[in-house]
Amino acid sequence: MTLLIYGAYGYTGELVAEEAVDRGLDVVVAGRNEVRTDHLAARLGVPGRGFDVGAADDHLDDIDVCLNCAGPFVETYEPLVEACLETGTHYLDITGELSVFEAIAERDREAEKAGVCLLPGVGFDVVPTDCLAGHLHDRLPEADELRLGFDPSGTISKGTLASVIEHADAGGKVRRGGRIVDVPTAHARRQIDFGRGERNAVTVPWGDVSTAYYTTGIENIETYTAVPPLVGSAMKLSRFAAPLFGLPPVKEALQTLARTFVDGPSERQREEGACYVWGEATDGETTVTSRVKTPETYALTVDAATTAAERILADAPTGFETPAAAFGPEFVLALDGVEGFFDE
Repeated sequence: MTLLIYGAYGYTGELVAEEAVDRGLDVVVAGRNEVRTDHLAARLGVPGRGFDVGAADDHLDDIDVCLNCAGPFVETYEPLVEACLETGTHYLDITGELSVFEAIAERDREAEKAGVCLLPGVGFDVVPTDCLAGHLHDRLPEADELRLGFDPSGTISKGTLASVIEHADAGGKVRRGGRIVDVPTAHARRQIDFGRGERNAVTVPWGDVSTAYYTTGIENIETYTAVPPLVGSAMKLSRFAAPLFGLPPVKEALQTLARTFVDGPSERQREEGACYVWGEATDGETTVTSRVKTPETYALTVDAATTAAERILADAPTGFETPAAAFGPEFVLALDGVEGFFDE
């Protein structure tokens, strides 16, 4: 059973490839840049394939699972999903991009017909929050409102920042009455105890606005992240500049800066960092709260993505899946260094 990791020479992709090889999986590394792909393949002692995503259907016939680590995922998911459906290859990725989750969810029936699993979001985006959503739903099955949030430490990689820039003009998103609706950036603010005391938090268009609905069926969902008060105020002011981020010259200039000057967290930061994840569900009368503490977000992503790939290689469902739907809410607790669920 063979796992192809696309975008394997990127910051996160390389860490995932190293982990997959260490676990003894049959790995093929791949990416757009043939030279960088070949160098990584030689270092890891595995096969390498250099190809653009548009040519993926010529490279997946002998592959059982494709794990996409190449962001922005809005630019890579579609040709890879198409190729996976055509070749009968299971598709995973580590996206947190809400629009990508929604687009892949629409391919559910095609995937079932093809006998293929489509499982996006097997990294920090959105494994801990999705599993927490599933756990909260188990605690309060009649809940009709769900709020999730996280308080991370550390820095971000070039790929993650590229995804943020790609969607910077999209504003905020929440789910109301089962539908995703537009709201202003940072439209709601509240104090949340994520697990280390109350922090200022604002709403963000996190992937769970999409995935938690498919996991739980709850029709009203908001997602939050901890930010300093001044950052929250700046996010609100950024609403007026959001249209500028959608202009191609501005977006390309920001992407160039990200590629040039941004590095991911160091090994020490990955080992020492942590993230606190919080959620609450309510049916209007009863409210339940749960928390999870995870390792640093990239460390969690490497473990979660590799573990998800192992499980899909061993026994794959078919159709569109979320992490908690595919593996159960306890999936996150099986990952190294995760503590929880802490229930109130």
